[in-house]
Amino acid sequence: MKSVFVDKVASVAQHSDLSNKLRLSPDIPCEEGVLVAARVLNNKARYNQLELTSGRMATVTQGDIVVGALGHRKALLGYSGHLPAQLAVGDTIQLLNIGGVLGICDSANPDVGPPFDCEVLGTVLHFPYLGERIGVPARAGAQSFDPDAPLDARGVPVVALAGTCMDSGKTAAACAIVSRLRHRGLHVAACKATGVSLRRDILAMQDAGAAETTIFSDLGIVTTTAENGPALTRTLLTNLAAEKPDVTVLELGDGLLGAYGVEAILSDASIRDALTAVVLCANDPVAAWGGAKILRDQFGIEPAVVTGPATDNAVGIDQISERLDLPAINALSNGVALGDHIAAVLEGGRK
Repeated sequence: MKSVFVDKVASVAQHSDLSNKLRLSPDIPCEEGVLVAARVLNNKARYNQLELTSGRMATVTQGDIVVGALGHRKALLGYSGHLPAQLAVGDTIQLLNIGGVLGICDSANPDVGPPFDCEVLGTVLHFPYLGERIGVPARAGAQSFDPDAPLDARGVPVVALAGTCMDSGKTAAACAIVSRLRHRGLHVAACKATGVSLRRDILAMQDAGAAETTIFSDLGIVTTTAENGPALTRTLLTNLAAEKPDVTVLELGDGLLGAYGVEAILSDASIRDALTAVVLCANDPVAAWGGAKILRDQFGIEPAVVTGPATDNAVGIDQISERLDLPAINALSNGVALGDHIAAVLEGGRK
């Protein structure tokens, strides 16, 4: 066991209450969510920030000692990487996302450049036994994950946002809907059920007016999959329903075709039955067509509205209206109308 002073603690360690002086162990369990300290070995000009536990974004530089969590990532527009099978002090791993996920990078999107390389320093220890200097590996999350968790939505309406890809406007649409519903006097809760650990989106929804927010990493899951996505979603919706909101806004990160479990979530009958409205976020008209077809044909879900970059001007809006027979409303330029449309859906109870 050795002591180390760390420069930055990533938001994936949000619930661990770590100081800047930590005790490390050379024994490293290669399990998702285990917190490790690592020294950054290189500089980057792009994708070079880390989200801290405060929610602030900090620039990472060579020599920084950071705390993150072991995990994997499969992002189309970022890094793809896996959880290492074994690690020792001195090994090199990569920083896979802004939220602090650490693993072995397999592939990088050219837009973000090569990842940060990091020298493993050891497992972060915490000391749960009062009066005893027995350290155990610190882990991400505030609540244990139950893979058999049932769903009890308590009759709270749920507005889900599903996208055709990363960066298809889901969070912008969620924030517009949250803001407008709150302005209409509703108590709004919000959560993000899939993706890779990063609190930025739920912080944005909180800033937009969501009274309660939560994310899958609160349950100790660093990156969602088809295996854990449905249970995570059921748990998040159940937890938020206990706060008795008037509506819950549910963002499904990544896309309908992806590795983070959106398809598995929408295949879960109990979750589908809890959805009052599904907002389709699309990058372009062809993506909107494909996303609507998947929702309709595979899940029997009729989208309530299409938004995202596909609706940035009248060309896309007209194509979606004509080809898909769906309303199309841009969240950035016409967020009030989008929120009012969802409010009308909620009042009518249409799915």
